[in-house]
Amino acid sequence: MKLFYVLCAIPAASAFMVQGPQFQGKTSLASSNNEYVNTLNTGAQNKRGPNQDLDQRLGDLARMEKQLEQRLTDLSRTEKNLEARLSNLARQERTVGGRQGIPDRKDYQSAPTYGSNMKSIDEIWETSQITTVQGGSLRTWSFANPAVNRVYVLLKTDGRPLDADVELWQGPDNTPHKMKVYVEDGGARTFSTFIDTPRSPNTVCIKNTGHLEFPLYGCVGPDKEAGESCLQTVRRNKGEIIQGGALRTYAFEPMVNSVAVMIKTDGRPLNARIELLQGPNNNKQVLALYTEDGLERPFLAIIQTPGSGNVVRIVNTAPVEFPMHATVVEHEISSIDAYAADGIQIGQEW
Repeated sequence: MKLFYVLCAIPAASAFMVQGPQFQGKTSLASSNNEYVNTLNTGAQNKRGPNQDLDQRLGDLARMEKQLEQRLTDLSRTEKNLEARLSNLARQERTVGGRQGIPDRKDYQSAPTYGSNMKSIDEIWETSQITTVQGGSLRTWSFANPAVNRVYVLLKTDGRPLDADVELWQGPDNTPHKMKVYVEDGGARTFSTFIDTPRSPNTVCIKNTGHLEFPLYGCVGPDKEAGESCLQTVRRNKGEIIQGGALRTYAFEPMVNSVAVMIKTDGRPLNARIELLQGPNNNKQVLALYTEDGLERPFLAIIQTPGSGNVVRIVNTAPVEFPMHATVVEHEISSIDAYAADGIQIGQEW
């Protein structure tokens, strides 16, 4: 009985009393609980802080990587532009008549292009006296002045074939330089060459070997500008050696109106054949050349190449013991618009 009485004497409230944090003032139990929860969350956030910093740093590194990739892309484009400019400069090392030469196709502007001191072939025709050579006849031009070291020889027709022999006479029965020329259309492709005349007196002889119905027009005189400019052009370009019996071909784009050809030896005789082809086995111009001394009297000529698909072929007709050095470069360049409507786009790069 005593035990039962003691247990009943314990207050009921004390059996369910829970001690928690002590709060001061009149703060309610709900607000105290909210502050307690916030405190717990803050502690949890403080515990997760290093992971969040690592994620932030990784995000910054990813953005920096994207920025670096963009800069590398920009540098790559800049490098390509610089390579294109260097390629254009390398092509411009080949000069045209004393002027920076064949540029990229996009840089072709007005036609034709000449050097600053160059006198064009058309200007020579306009300012010089023209002589008519009938079929089967010949004409001569003598130069007794020792100051004349080079002469130009220009031949053309009114659109008919041109067939002629050009010779250089120096003294009686001495022909150190001779050429046999054939041109399919002497109006579209005039023949132009420059002959060195060391030691006077010298005489240039032109014989029309064609029929009487095919006259030609000749123009011969001392060279002052055109030949020297053409010579400077070919000297700035590296040629190649053609052994005896061998041949070389040189293809040109449609915007090239004419090419400069120079052939020389180390002092040995020079025998060669120069051909202008436009299509397979289609000879537009053929020249058979002989020079007694290929070093003293090198061959220098301008071959007109209108239209598309022009190829210059040079054959060394001498024995293998007589190699020669040939240089073939662009001389006159026209605008790209000059051939855009001709319907033939052979050799053009798209």
